[in-house]
Amino acid sequence: MQSSTAKELSTVIAKPILKWAGGKTQMLSELLPKVPSSYGRYIEPFFGGGALFFALQPEKAIIADSNPELINMYRQVAEHVDDVISYLKKYENTSEMFYSVRGLDWETLPKAEAAARTIYLNKTCYNGLYRVNKKGQFNVPYGKYKNPKICDAEALWAASETLKKADIICGDYLLVLEYYAQPGDFVFLDPPYLPISEYSDFKRYTKEQFYEEDHIELAKVVMSLHEKGCHVLLTNSNHPLVHELYAPFKIDVIQTKRHISCNGSTRKGEDVIVTIPPKQHTLIKLAPKPLPAQVSAYPPTRFMGSKSKLLSEIWAVASQFQAETIVDLFSGSGIVGYMFKAQGKTVISNDYMAMSATFTKAMIENNTVTLPIEEAKQLLKASKESDHFVANTFKGLYYTDEENDLIDTLRTNIAEIRDPYKYAIAMTALIRACTKKRPRGIFTYTGQRYNDGRKDLQKSLEQQFLEAVEAVNKAVFDNGRPNKSRNGDAMDLRVEQADLVYIDPPYYSPLSDNEYVRRYHFVEGLARDWKGVEIQQHTQTKKFKSYPTPFSTRKGAADAFDRLFKKFANSVLIVSYSSNSLPTQDEMVALMAKYKEHVEVIPVDYRYSFGNQGDAKTHRNSVQEYLFVGF
Repeated sequence: MQSSTAKELSTVIAKPILKWAGGKTQMLSELLPKVPSSYGRYIEPFFGGGALFFALQPEKAIIADSNPELINMYRQVAEHVDDVISYLKKYENTSEMFYSVRGLDWETLPKAEAAARTIYLNKTCYNGLYRVNKKGQFNVPYGKYKNPKICDAEALWAASETLKKADIICGDYLLVLEYYAQPGDFVFLDPPYLPISEYSDFKRYTKEQFYEEDHIELAKVVMSLHEKGCHVLLTNSNHPLVHELYAPFKIDVIQTKRHISCNGSTRKGEDVIVTIPPKQHTLIKLAPKPLPAQVSAYPPTRFMGSKSKLLSEIWAVASQFQAETIVDLFSGSGIVGYMFKAQGKTVISNDYMAMSATFTKAMIENNTVTLPIEEAKQLLKASKESDHFVANTFKGLYYTDEENDLIDTLRTNIAEIRDPYKYAIAMTALIRACTKKRPRGIFTYTGQRYNDGRKDLQKSLEQQFLEAVEAVNKAVFDNGRPNKSRNGDAMDLRVEQADLVYIDPPYYSPLSDNEYVRRYHFVEGLARDWKGVEIQQHTQTKKFKSYPTPFSTRKGAADAFDRLFKKFANSVLIVSYSSNSLPTQDEMVALMAKYKEHVEVIPVDYRYSFGNQGDAKTHRNSVQEYLFVGF
């Protein structure tokens, strides 16, 4: 592998032999630190003045340009430098000689003389420009410099030694890269800059043009080089299209000077350097593993978005990292955090929904406490007068009058429980009972229109409550770790240590809503005892206002992901997200790549068991669930 450190020659250090508008000499201090420490060959298909090439002096290189006159010059300096020097010594810095030499057709001259002509015109023309007319004739005017160094023999000899180590190709960059680029090579791309105008670099250097569609094509080539395993460094102007095309990669904005501008006020500008590392392949393997039997003890739910069917895949990914403390940032049903607890991990479970935090308090944070069934039976008896809140507020909406009275009795008695874990078990059981007694388990409609006669709907609310207590008791176990349950905003969570953060946020899609509160407002109200919420009395369902969430819009979701990835930049990140949601897969990768060296996407075929757009069995519920992994 070739070291990127520039080597000193025995005489003069090689440097660019042409003045080159758009050359990268002034950016070397920014470019050199971004060059990979080792690589195969150096490849530069928009060679121009070759500032980075001469600074690195690689042992193996492919340098190319589509300008045949430029390539002839470099080949002659590499192979016949003494002849080139001999011709250069004949030239003088006069207007007469300049225009006489400029009028010659380089293709009719001996190749060494044509190379000398190119160097001579470059040293004596205005500002070192290379520009041709429609006939391909060089047409830059005389520069009127007092003492240009037309023949710098030592610099040419030094350049010759460096150029001899390179294959010098005349050709289109697409063909050069397709034919030569191999995994491990370092490709430096300095294309004609955006925006396209009459002053664009390529118009000065060739008869050809390089339009925006060419930049789009170049970006596709860059992605293929990334996939192939090449190191790529690319420069361009700080233009919106550049940021759009290379959003997945690191983009640094650099202050630069524009030496070629005739307007002094525009001689300052901003360039960008895009760093594209080789794509890392097959670092994460998806081989689902059997889960501990304890996981099956978690009471099943019909909670929207529950990942109970993806536990094997999530564990298959997470188990490849040395992570002892796991943060389940949007716990939802709690099943993922419970799975990590069953794997012997320390789990910090968080959700903005009080009902979700109640579940995880009862079965994740709680290691040893159960609610004896006899104590649970006592909760069904009216020991003191209730406030009749449910009976009065939700009369005739979801349950019978008798069931509403029983819910009020349970609320009143549960509020008297002093043990926080027994309280959580009892409240979890009440929430489960109310959900199971509700057709489809949601509260977006009133009445019994979806009553399909399921067994759960035929059981009494009392029976459902007691069965739920028993189910939660069976789920309680001690994994020997200090697990925690928290009810709060993910953005505000503070943890001392988070080896791995699992993120399963509300999925944003323009085709459906992600409002958990709208579906579960009644049982969420139970968990909060309707404290701190505002019931919308004018609504048929008597729902309360949904909690503010950034995941309700595309931009809000993207900004929220960016903040979360930054917040947990030191942790392994695993994000569940759906193929029919936004941000898109590429956008998610780009967001995560800002903070993670490696980002991989694991697609998992998945069918949602619950839909809100007609028949839940339609093709719209057959999607790919993505696991985005950042490490």
